[in-house]
Amino acid sequence: MKLTDFDFELPKSLIAQNPPENRTDSRLLVPQSTIIDSFFHQIASFINPGDLLVMNNTRVIPARLFGHKASGGKVEIMIERLLNDKQVLAMVKASRAPKIDSFITLENGDKAQILGKENGFYTLEFETDSLLGLLDQVGHIPLPPYIERSDEQADLERYQTVFAQREGAVAAPTAGLHFDKALLSELKTKGIDHCFVTLHVGAGTFQPVKVDKITEHKMHSEYFEIDQTTVDKINQTKANGGRVIAVGTTAVRSVESAAKSGTLRAVKEETDIFIYPGYEFKVVDMMITNFHLPKSSLLMLVSAFIGRDRMMEIYQHAIKSKYRFFSYGDAMLLHKNC
Repeated sequence: MKLTDFDFELPKSLIAQNPPENRTDSRLLVPQSTIIDSFFHQIASFINPGDLLVMNNTRVIPARLFGHKASGGKVEIMIERLLNDKQVLAMVKASRAPKIDSFITLENGDKAQILGKENGFYTLEFETDSLLGLLDQVGHIPLPPYIERSDEQADLERYQTVFAQREGAVAAPTAGLHFDKALLSELKTKGIDHCFVTLHVGAGTFQPVKVDKITEHKMHSEYFEIDQTTVDKINQTKANGGRVIAVGTTAVRSVESAAKSGTLRAVKEETDIFIYPGYEFKVVDMMITNFHLPKSSLLMLVSAFIGRDRMMEIYQHAIKSKYRFFSYGDAMLLHKNC
């Protein structure tokens, strides 16, 4: 398959620039024998008791920093991942590329030294005893590039799931943004449980696929964890005839990576799994996901789950019906091969 097979025209007006007033106010598209247009607060009517939601509990860090070089030139730092208590991997934007061993002075006067560069990413070391504390002080919420505004105070809460716990992501697992605590409680009362994986979403999630032959695309690597409790819950759900519902593509990639041997297992490792049409899913039966960018690896993952033609049909319906797209947009509830 070629990259052009995953392209579509999207009116700019449909790219959500702000979240809805309430998380569960988002619209929900449910393709069955016909395409159902619903709302996220009604999702319980499409899920059965005994089904299991798998959610990504990563927490977004304030990963965008601003500063200047010794020359005075402005610099923007976009952290890709935390390496340890002082070092990060990051993209650095400046009028001229900063030199190795040079320093960047942040807005609060703290400094970061550039240690090296590889594959487009810089390794930076900060002069601080608390990197996360520094980010909380001067960092900005790293809104995606298609949100054409500066981050605001409200984004500190809304570009974060209500179940976020493990700090390390630089992009939100956006399918989880539609849940609030009341909805999770309603689902649990109905007999629909949930469990957690952790995948620290990197900035590479926004990188476009650049090769025409998609099998030649190389995915960025991300750290993920699945513990034995989650493995046991998934296995028990399957044994009881329930369905495993991945909340977002990061949850899909996590459980499918952990089951690559054919058996789901507890893991703490990196994954660069690339799921595209032809992939045989081992764990996931249903998926909750937002609408994705044209030509993106995430669109290819959805195409693998429901078929490329069905995906295009659903997206055309969403565009015609004026669904809101991308991170702060609306959602779909997909059955495998629906």
